[in-house]
Amino acid sequence: MRKPLITLGRLKEVISYNPETGVLCWKINRTAGIPAGTIAGSIMKGRGHRVIRIDWKIYLAHRLAWFYVHGAWPKDQIDHINCDPDDNRLVNLRESSQAENTRNQRKSKRNTSGFKGVTLHKPTGKWMAQIVAHGKHYYLGLFDTPEEAHAVYCEAAIRLHGAFARFE
Repeated sequence: MRKPLITLGRLKEVISYNPETGVLCWKINRTAGIPAGTIAGSIMKGRGHRVIRIDWKIYLAHRLAWFYVHGAWPKDQIDHINCDPDDNRLVNLRESSQAENTRNQRKSKRNTSGFKGVTLHKPTGKWMAQIVAHGKHYYLGLFDTPEEAHAVYCEAAIRLHGAFARFE
């Protein structure tokens, strides 16, 4: 049986949250010599999100921050607007769907063009712009330079992704 989520009362009893800095701190002394006032949690390897264990249950810090301020758990996901998973300032957090959160990702580390949405089309030697939105792949054309292809990608991202468009 799954353990129920922490209540808002219990969260505010053990954690303080500063929405300006995004820092969550312990309000109580913890075991293992962790005093009140210490920044809560640790960074999760590989993803960079801060996780906090409260009453033997692990929570993502950005979801706790949202709950702390709004008094309700997010309906789906929380997106870090600036893509920094440990920047939990309230102005950097917004509710999102999985698709919206994916739209706000930085370009892949495997990207070789230097521009999001742009790849070299080897048969022609031209630069291809493409984008995925709403489960559909959109071919945006072939261009002489990666900058031209990226400009077309950016226009499409604004049109298709709206507030979740990311260009780098």
